Amino acid sequence: MLKKILLILAALVVVLFAVIAMQPADFSVSRSTTVNAPPSAPFAQVNDFRNWAGWSPWLKMDPDTKVTFDGPAEGKGAKYAWVSQKTGEGNMTILESQANERILIDLIFVKPFAGDNDVEFTFKPEGNGTTVTWTMTGKNSFMGKAFSLFMSMDKMVGGEFEKGLADIKAAAEAPAPAAN
Repeated sequence: MLKKILLILAALVVVLFAVIAMQPADFSVSRSTTVNAPPSAPFAQVNDFRNWAGWSPWLKMDPDTKVTFDGPAEGKGAKYAWVSQKTGEGNMTILESQANERILIDLIFVKPFAGDNDVEFTFKPEGNGTTVTWTMTGKNSFMGKAFSLFMSMDKMVGGEFEKGLADIKAAAEAPAPAAN
């Protein structure tokens, strides 16, 4: 009887591993919003990591996040690293910065799970405004595939992208401070 139970459990484990292995190897999460401002306004919010404190949903989750900057103040080569009790640890580097059009970022997660993802922001003129699109793509590790059985990456971070885009919109649409 014990032998049959162990065989059944072993078979279930094999089936579970097979199901996990068959999950998609790649993921992509993308959200967009329309900003009532020229592309230069939302572009400036993203191109300088120092501006992220005003709109990053992950920094808002943990105001005690330790952030460091390296390289140029903005654009290609700018670097940003964080350590947080709530959101983990990682770093970002701007790989490409095409003024008012596109920003490509290498996003590396160190903790709680290692990962290397591409993040792209695009800024497309639409009438008197700009459509801003935030996309993250990457590879699912075996653990990522297992986790996706219960919650997709889209469900996990899509809502946070929406919050961040809403705050980028608010910052980009805010009137410029009056000169003294």
